[in-house]
Amino acid sequence: MSDQRKSAFATVNPYTGETVEEFPQIEGKEVDSAVETADHAFRAWRRRPVEERAAVLERAAGLMKERKEDLAQTITLEMGKLIGEARGEVDLAASILSYYADNGPGFAAAEPLDVEEGEAYLVSEPLGVLLGVMPWNFPLYQVVRFAGPNLVLGNTLLVKHAGICPRSALALETLFRDAGAPEGVYTNLFVSHDEISRVIDSPLVRGASLTGSEGAGSKVAERAGRNMKPSLLELGGSDVFVVLDGENLERTVGAAVSGRMANTGQSCVASKRFIVLDEFYDDFVAGLRRGLEALKPGDPSDDATTLGPLSSEQAAEDLVEQIRETVEQGAELVTGGNRIDRPGAFVEPTLLTGVEPGMRAYAEELFGPAAVVYRVADEDAAVALANDSQYGLGGSVFCADVDRGRRVAERIETGMVWVNHPTSTQADLPFGGIKRSGYGRELSQLGMREFVNRKLVRILPPDAELRGIAG
Repeated sequence: MSDQRKSAFATVNPYTGETVEEFPQIEGKEVDSAVETADHAFRAWRRRPVEERAAVLERAAGLMKERKEDLAQTITLEMGKLIGEARGEVDLAASILSYYADNGPGFAAAEPLDVEEGEAYLVSEPLGVLLGVMPWNFPLYQVVRFAGPNLVLGNTLLVKHAGICPRSALALETLFRDAGAPEGVYTNLFVSHDEISRVIDSPLVRGASLTGSEGAGSKVAERAGRNMKPSLLELGGSDVFVVLDGENLERTVGAAVSGRMANTGQSCVASKRFIVLDEFYDDFVAGLRRGLEALKPGDPSDDATTLGPLSSEQAAEDLVEQIRETVEQGAELVTGGNRIDRPGAFVEPTLLTGVEPGMRAYAEELFGPAAVVYRVADEDAAVALANDSQYGLGGSVFCADVDRGRRVAERIETGMVWVNHPTSTQADLPFGGIKRSGYGRELSQLGMREFVNRKLVRILPPDAELRGIAG
């Protein structure tokens, strides 16, 4: 097997740069065999009572909690997440599995319809084999967000995880197998991008979900559309953080630091564009600068570390290049902007102001520890700036007047808006965006409405009047 195939999936510690382990890809007939196995498994899995499928998820949630420390250490090793945040991700992923174990059977139950004569109802039927293409920044959470609702519904899954977190990918496959999922129900695929297209083309595969970049998402959506198959995309974001008053400004600044710096800023729903009314702007910028400069880089597996590395050297170099070009275009660099002089993929926490249309940081997503703060005159200007983006994933509004916060939140063009809290996630709330941030919804009951046949069953008495048929 060639070195190129061996190195496509590799665990590389971003804190040290060390290549820990490499994993071979599969291709051709091996991929076809995995698809066929998943399809064969679907025939039996869909016939099992929904309560039995839910029980597998509950056992998986229990195993995830038992293996919490090992899973967290794996996440930290592969993509540099602070160990405390990695443990939190394990807890969140387990809560999603438990949520669908508890609520999935009810979500899948037949839904009666109110009709004048006879009976009518909707049944939720699984579609079949689904492909999930997953990112590296939340190696467990973003997989179970896809897996939980679809497994309890009765679909079977092929999961192509990111190339930099193969150990996390294998750990999930092992976890579902140990929880009682039969062979083929959940299958990890170490495959190339070209093989992804072949998988989507297979008549045995019935849909595709991707969380990742716009480029990858457009390719998956195009391929799925060409094959008349449903798709779901969760792509980039440039979430706004709107500050409407100076009440409790210390808390607001603290929320801004955590909202921007969670996962070292490598989150689609991280707060990235801070829009602040003029009279509070200077105090907010000063506070945010202090908060960013207080972060201490170090070993992400050490609980005392508050700034971890980015996921890779390439990610660090790309972010620094975006910042450098934005400053050359006329923005003000308040703090940061450089690599940290130490081993590992570290970038200084960065704060930019004076960013205007045409500059890179105005239109592009900054995926790392870099924030942009804008000064606006009033509420209407804040909303206009918030909506002047190709993205529409999440956002947040901070103000003491909750009614005012609600009013502004409803004017922001995104899939999600939180008031007095940075954009976040939990099992019982729908997650997804609009514009170039993608389409479809995951989590909550809506997570079981994407890859499902909502089939109508209509029953009339044998002597019912025959009516015309419309097509």
